[in-house]
Amino acid sequence: MSDLHAEPESVPINIPRRLDPEDAQLALQKLQSILRRQEVVEALTERQNESNDRSHLLDGLLHRQHENEIRSIINTLHPADIAFILESLPVHERQAVWALVDSAFDADVLLEVDDWARESLIKSMDHQDLVKATGEMDADEIADLAADLPPDVIAEVQQGLTDAERAQLLEAMGYPEDTVGAIMDFDMVRVREDVSLEVVLRYLRRLVELPDHTDQVFVVDRQDRLQGTLGLSTLLVRDPDVQVSEVMLTDFLTLNPLDSDADAAGAFERYDLVSAPVVDDQGRLIGRVTIADVVDVIQEDSQEQALSRAGLQEEDIFAPVMDALRNRAPWLFVNLCTAATASLVASRFEDTVSHIVILAFLMSIVAGIGGNSGNQTMTMIIRALAMGRVTGSNAWQLVRREMTVTFLVGLCGSFVAAGFAWAISGSLAVAAVMMAAMILNMLIGASLGVLIPMLRDRFGKDPAVGSSVLLTFATDSLGFFIFLGLATVFLL
Repeated sequence: MSDLHAEPESVPINIPRRLDPEDAQLALQKLQSILRRQEVVEALTERQNESNDRSHLLDGLLHRQHENEIRSIINTLHPADIAFILESLPVHERQAVWALVDSAFDADVLLEVDDWARESLIKSMDHQDLVKATGEMDADEIADLAADLPPDVIAEVQQGLTDAERAQLLEAMGYPEDTVGAIMDFDMVRVREDVSLEVVLRYLRRLVELPDHTDQVFVVDRQDRLQGTLGLSTLLVRDPDVQVSEVMLTDFLTLNPLDSDADAAGAFERYDLVSAPVVDDQGRLIGRVTIADVVDVIQEDSQEQALSRAGLQEEDIFAPVMDALRNRAPWLFVNLCTAATASLVASRFEDTVSHIVILAFLMSIVAGIGGNSGNQTMTMIIRALAMGRVTGSNAWQLVRREMTVTFLVGLCGSFVAAGFAWAISGSLAVAAVMMAAMILNMLIGASLGVLIPMLRDRFGKDPAVGSSVLLTFATDSLGFFIFLGLATVFLL
């Protein structure tokens, strides 16, 4: 954290890094080619007589050559690209390449890489390397990694921190996950309101660099209570002799450390923010959230939501089979039970299907269209819930709206379905049953697409987790029941 009385920091060492996603893709292909060649060399060496010294010597030379090639590729990339490459490799190759990454990148790569890949990287590092990498991080960054780091590493890193940094680390580690306090950083510029803009400009010029994503400086009193904000654009264009108190903004957004990070992301989107101050209950400035933090939150929430709808958790795509099985099996088993239930419903109408065989070909259309209609509605509702747009007062209005839209869409689509049923069956009665069943099942799908995520959210559950599985169960079972039930009543 910077203020008017802080000493300028030492100049950091800049290491050239390319910034191009295509470079990362190309580098990954090159590294995979080198790793394949190394595997071939090792396989050939194993076939040779173990006493053949020349074979082992050749293997050692080629191995060192391959390592040098990997170093020359990986260490010219940005840490985010290195993280992407490591995430794209199986665990044993990931650790082998990680060992060849320049130690100057260790801290940045550990912060960039996803949680599921970070665990394997940390396991492959020795104690001192971990302490060195962690010691280069800010307090809020150490807090982000604390759950993955060995306790002895955390303890040793804490000993090297100043009292202020140690207090910041303990504070950041004390906030629950998915809150503003867990993503805020402490690196920001603070000024007093009783100084001129010229004084502020002189102070900023003494700094080696501004904290990332600095679009404003924060105006505080002597007790660190936030008084206002001063935009850099205002600082640059206004008369240098003007006092900060005369041009600072007193109407600004503040966040509380216990606010949801999703709510903070919504505020950034709504007000087009680059940064926002975080204040405690006494109004003291304790940190800030930047657009970079918010982008990470949005990306993580989007990935979690996509996986949750299928009942999955994030996993290493190269993880052992048993780990993947534990992740995927529970909801697949649930899906199996729901499919069996739908089949059981269909089997109760065996006589109907045996008399009118064409129904067996048409009933999957009814179930599928109902599921698709429900998924469309569910996707919109889950997004609305995430944005905070669904409340108890507008819930019934949403249900009615979705039912109306679905009815109109189903009415149009059912004419097409009825025409298809008539074309392959030659029966207007079958077409009419097809039409009615399709509309009814689409209405069921739409209503459940609204109610399932809203009920899960009402009971404090993630509205996306397994919702599509539950919806499919309902639309399949009820779709078969409605279609075959109508056919039994009106066609037999």
